[in-house]
Amino acid sequence: MHIIWLNGHSLTIEDIVRVARNGYGVALDPSARAFVPRGSSMVEKWADAGETIYGITTGFGDLASTSISPELSEKLQENLLKSHSCGVGEPFPEEIVRAAMLLRINTLTRGYSGIRLKTLDQMVAYLNEGIHPVIPSQGSVGSSGDLCPLSHLAITLLGLGEVFYRGRRVPTLRALKEAGLKPLDGLGPKEGLALNNGTAMTTAVSALSLYDALELAKAVDVAAALSLEALHGVPDAFDPRIHELRPHIGQKLVASNIRRLIEGSEIVEAYRDKRVQDAYSLRCIPQVHGASRDAMDFVRQKIEIEINSVTDNPLIFPAEGEVLSGGNFHAQPIALAMDFLGIAVAELADISERRVARLVDHKLSGLPRFLIKNSGLNSGLMIPQYTCAALVSENKVLAHPASVDSIPTSANQEDHVSMGAYAARKARTIVENAQKVAAIEFLVAAQALDFSAPLKPGKGTGAAYRRIRDEVPFLEEDVILYPLIDVVLKLLCSGEVVAFAEGVIGELD
Repeated sequence: MHIIWLNGHSLTIEDIVRVARNGYGVALDPSARAFVPRGSSMVEKWADAGETIYGITTGFGDLASTSISPELSEKLQENLLKSHSCGVGEPFPEEIVRAAMLLRINTLTRGYSGIRLKTLDQMVAYLNEGIHPVIPSQGSVGSSGDLCPLSHLAITLLGLGEVFYRGRRVPTLRALKEAGLKPLDGLGPKEGLALNNGTAMTTAVSALSLYDALELAKAVDVAAALSLEALHGVPDAFDPRIHELRPHIGQKLVASNIRRLIEGSEIVEAYRDKRVQDAYSLRCIPQVHGASRDAMDFVRQKIEIEINSVTDNPLIFPAEGEVLSGGNFHAQPIALAMDFLGIAVAELADISERRVARLVDHKLSGLPRFLIKNSGLNSGLMIPQYTCAALVSENKVLAHPASVDSIPTSANQEDHVSMGAYAARKARTIVENAQKVAAIEFLVAAQALDFSAPLKPGKGTGAAYRRIRDEVPFLEEDVILYPLIDVVLKLLCSGEVVAFAEGVIGELD
């Protein structure tokens, strides 16, 4: 098993993907084993002395004014996790659960949360053994962190709740027995709060969604280049001199990608002087795709900060011997970022659908009606554009920002919440919808490109086209289309279409 060493400072989005999707394991860096006990021993000393500290010798939220005796501290933490395990809805996929477990371990290794090493080691064992808590997807308002879903994660450390193990949903104790593990025999004075008070669930969804969006950004450049050639587009709009006069980074990168993809295209050269300029969905590919890329760069910055941050409360500062209550659990930075990501990705799908509509409309494309011979008897690729329209319309609703909403909780003690968890979940849905739209553009553009034969496409577009044609033939007549869309979607999501183009022209920006 490949291992990623965690120190709370150096985790990357790519590391999250490796653990969540590729089965990498984790281990605690020696620095964590040195720092973590300092915080937990200090918490135990304060609890034994009966000092008034939020969540250690008091209740939670609006119950912060209620004192709890030291002998009840373990029960307090266990009750916290039980009472907060009240999520509803479909469970999160295992990849998101793995990402959340990774992020929670990583932040706790910093030693500011009062967690014990034995508790962290239990989480590491679960992750490496493939014991994945069943975590309902609904129930977090993004402050105080992801209390509800993270409680579902944390109760399994005590042998409570349910987990997915070896493809089955089973009681936690059964999975532990099969794995040769035992549950924790109790919780330390702050451990319940350290485990469930933070942004790990929201950030897990966000990190994986951003990764997929970044991969999609390359794919839609390739799809757009195919459509440009199929529609006999004018290459002048991608001239670097234009983009130097408006030097947004994303815009310049996309223009460069399109130039490289269509380099050597006989189609482009044959039709270069047929018209002066194209419709916006072709001419403005760099400006639209590029703006979405710039938005993703902002989102990446926020997520890279968050995955190596300490986000629970209160925080323990062993060097100073102090405990401070703050608000690092508030997911507003990620809520805003994920709303922005949803908007950015929705726009990629939006302009992709416009290119699909242009490809199938003979009045605009000059190609056969709906890209099929003997149209009328055959509907061709008429209805895939409807599917794109449906997905784009759904995205428009989902792109409404969640972060502008706030519903007070805990008797108005927690009177402004981020709704970051939903911002992340709906951004994930937008990404999935956009992947489907892009897959349809690949399918439609490949069909359209065949009508320019025997002229050959560019080096990069030609490689992508050939990979699609390896799986999907030219359509001579109507067939059931959804299996073909699924095939292209798998090629897109696996990165194969982009990889084939990059194998010829080098890595895309």
